[in-house]
Amino acid sequence: MKVIKKMSMTMALIAASATAAFASGQQAEEISYYEPGASIESIVVDAAGKGQVGNWGLGNEYEVQALLTKYGQPTTYLSQAFDMDGFDDDSILLASAMTYNELGLVKNSYDGGYSYGEGVSYIDMNDEGVAMLEDNLFTTAAFAAENPETVKAFIYASMKGWAYACENPEEAAEIVFNYGSSVSPEHQAYMAEQVKKLVETDTMGNMVRDYGKMDEAAMAQTLELAKTYIKLEDSVAASALEAMSLEDVMDASYWEMAMGSSGAFSPEKSEVSIQLKWLPQSQFMGYYVALDKGFYEEVGLSVNIIPGGGDIGETTAVYTGQVDFGVTWVSNLIAANAGGMGLLEVAQVYQRSGLVLVYKTN
Repeated sequence: MKVIKKMSMTMALIAASATAAFASGQQAEEISYYEPGASIESIVVDAAGKGQVGNWGLGNEYEVQALLTKYGQPTTYLSQAFDMDGFDDDSILLASAMTYNELGLVKNSYDGGYSYGEGVSYIDMNDEGVAMLEDNLFTTAAFAAENPETVKAFIYASMKGWAYACENPEEAAEIVFNYGSSVSPEHQAYMAEQVKKLVETDTMGNMVRDYGKMDEAAMAQTLELAKTYIKLEDSVAASALEAMSLEDVMDASYWEMAMGSSGAFSPEKSEVSIQLKWLPQSQFMGYYVALDKGFYEEVGLSVNIIPGGGDIGETTAVYTGQVDFGVTWVSNLIAANAGGMGLLEVAQVYQRSGLVLVYKTN
């Protein structure tokens, strides 16, 4: 790993020079880092002014844009790769990271980690009041209307899986790893502990024990930020987005009936599938636990969990009927429905945003 010499300064920003010299003899580039006590505003203003705020642009860039707006900065950002190399080589000063994934890779020293330890800090979207909800469980409104018992059974078993996973994160991580993990066992275990926090804590820091419950205030904030920052070229879709209400996005009745039931269902469709947003990892541990522990079988369902990744779009897969259920971020569902997909959230698994902007400190 690259070693950086840092000079002690009293200012919020400090200069650091890379120790490695260029082969041509060119001087090492001067890099700015931040004092641990620096204000969030000073950090955001500095990084934005240098054009070094990064994000993947997959649906949570709107939180970053809302944060930039909050501190009076342009809403532009650097396109960030799916690793943290740009953060490591100092081309990105404020890098997007999920608490359960990239933040762990930056801090930890296990396989694939960058080993920064306590040499980094981060800006939390929840603390900044710009959080948008992420992983939810959805289907189409048409499928839910035609198969209400199937939907309720799937919700019930899935939330039972999430409850077990959060009570036993170490075991849940091992279960996911055995289903073809995309990351190391150590990182999988780290992810499980962090995902537990997102599932059991809301945007205000309150504990949540009703797994999958829809927080209308958090959903409303997500929709409002989506309307502000999602830009759609199609005028019909843009108008639909502007007119959208929570009723066009979610229906809590299926979750309420499922969780208030005895656990006995008569599914109209016994063989169902769920499309994940990414590869097998603890981000989705509740579904793998429900499958592994037989919770789906208990409610009369045979479930196929389909990993995401590559060019697989979970909203399109559900809309076209390739799968029955999907996991997506709420912003992605909102954009899809503006385009006429008719998707319906039936459970909100993550109760707070997992997005942070990580930066190096002195």
